[in-house]
Amino acid sequence: MPVISLPLDFNEEDLYVDLRATFGHPLYLKCEGFNFAGSIKLKAATEMVAAAERDGVLTPGATLVESSSGNLGVALSIIAASKGYGFLCVTDARCNLSALRMMEALGSQVHVITEPDAGQGFLGARIDYVRNLTASDDRYVWLNQFTSPDNWKAHYRSTAPAIARQFPRLDVLFVGAGTTGTLMGCARYFRTWHRPVRVVAVDSVGSVSFGGAPGRRMIPGLGTSVPPQLLDTSFVDEVVRVEETDTVRACHRLAGRGFLFGGSTGTVVSGATAWLSRHRPHRFTAVAIAPDLGERYLDTVYRTTWLRDAYGEELLATDGLAAARSA
Repeated sequence: MPVISLPLDFNEEDLYVDLRATFGHPLYLKCEGFNFAGSIKLKAATEMVAAAERDGVLTPGATLVESSSGNLGVALSIIAASKGYGFLCVTDARCNLSALRMMEALGSQVHVITEPDAGQGFLGARIDYVRNLTASDDRYVWLNQFTSPDNWKAHYRSTAPAIARQFPRLDVLFVGAGTTGTLMGCARYFRTWHRPVRVVAVDSVGSVSFGGAPGRRMIPGLGTSVPPQLLDTSFVDEVVRVEETDTVRACHRLAGRGFLFGGSTGTVVSGATAWLSRHRPHRFTAVAIAPDLGERYLDTVYRTTWLRDAYGEELLATDGLAAARSA
């Protein structure tokens, strides 16, 4: 058993779930939530902080500030607490309450944006707030996950090589698209690998990442209301868009097998299984990346009253989450 002195010293890299028994498709789910931050965002946060320290941008006593829908905020809260930095997370009303409380418990400040930008939604409003804050107060250091190359480099250096070691005959990789750091890091790595790998991006309906029409999105994590600056579509072979109701169904179906995953993971799994249903591959190795676990979604994705308010009775009664659990 490992013995650690800092929370950054532990991150389970090689845990996969075989989803054939649950969904009937040859799909392995890479679980990225088994660290003290509870999500894949710990990798990007660690890489960005380390780069800022090397460059002399981040010095003792500084206060980090970042826009986050939740998971990166938790990751930066852990790093800030362990290294002695201050941290201000700028989030919005969709942030899961448990993530907000966890950040505060770790000593971070949280500012919640309550009004979206007219053209670029909550994300645009969050970024404007951070930009104005850092322009007027030099005590704050903005890592900017939306533009930092260290975001995608974290996955080029760790996530993708770990998948390659475990699955040397990988055929297709499914990656959720938010800032697109995970997507770009993995796609760049496998572009020059010893065999061709099809990289399929999974996005939420209502996200504008790949040119889709903007729309209401209730589940934080994947998707964006501002085109991601890190995205280079030349590295992406295909895009699958997932309705949030299908995200919920996938989460509940996984929970029915004892696997409690988060909304981002439900979106990726739903998109991957839909793609595999269309292609019906044989002797095919497919991996999907699960960014998070489900504890932070207990008040949303796994709560009947929230689902009813967000999506109406039809999701609960007609399609039946009970049916999703028993399928």
